Amino acid sequence: MAQFDTARVAGVRSAQIDEGLRAHMNKVYGLMSLGMLVTGGVAYTVGTNEALLAQIFGSPLRWVVMFAPLVVVFAFGAMINRLSVAAAQGVFYGFAALMGLSISYIFAVYTGVSIAQTFLITAIAFAGLSLYGYTTKKDLSGMGTFLMMGLIGLIVAMIVNIFLGSPAIMFAISVIGVLIFAGLTAYDTQAIKTEYIQHAAHADQEWLGKSAIMGALRLYLDFLNLFMFLLQFLGNRE
Repeated sequence: MAQFDTARVAGVRSAQIDEGLRAHMNKVYGLMSLGMLVTGGVAYTVGTNEALLAQIFGSPLRWVVMFAPLVVVFAFGAMINRLSVAAAQGVFYGFAALMGLSISYIFAVYTGVSIAQTFLITAIAFAGLSLYGYTTKKDLSGMGTFLMMGLIGLIVAMIVNIFLGSPAIMFAISVIGVLIFAGLTAYDTQAIKTEYIQHAAHADQEWLGKSAIMGALRLYLDFLNLFMFLLQFLGNRE
């Protein structure tokens, strides 16, 4: 009888964790989607305004626009524990707007149809990869170190190629970038799920709120970078 009661309690607890996990992941995907809407809105507004686009990317201001998101995302990660949930969410949306500004040039470089097609392909690929990361029984944690090392090397190569302007290096960067962020999409999804399960028993609402925001940021960056690298292959230039 005691064993039955223990099993029943464990079953109830497991069901509660599953329900909480679904709610948590829905919040993560919801925040990420809103962030993408902010990015897309800012990018389209600026990218279709030739005068504004020329003012930003035709001056030294372009360097600020290009590197500011990188600075903000590292600062955000360092400050998250000192921010309230509302403040962290505000910073996330502000970062999404800044990212929209930094990629707004794509509307002057690529046709609108090819941007829309690439976005759709990215969404389908992202959904499949994220679903795999969420449902697979395989432990993907071993991929983390390899992917992060690859990501650091990719960022260095991209910065160097800003000054070199080599098409061959850019092609290699795009190929590697697609592979890295495809892997990160599955890895980050599983990591978000695992972190929730590990902390579900004693996590407070503030932790859950911040965890959802940071999870949304991770998946947002995976999606956006996957889209940008795929655009190098699939985008038709104006």
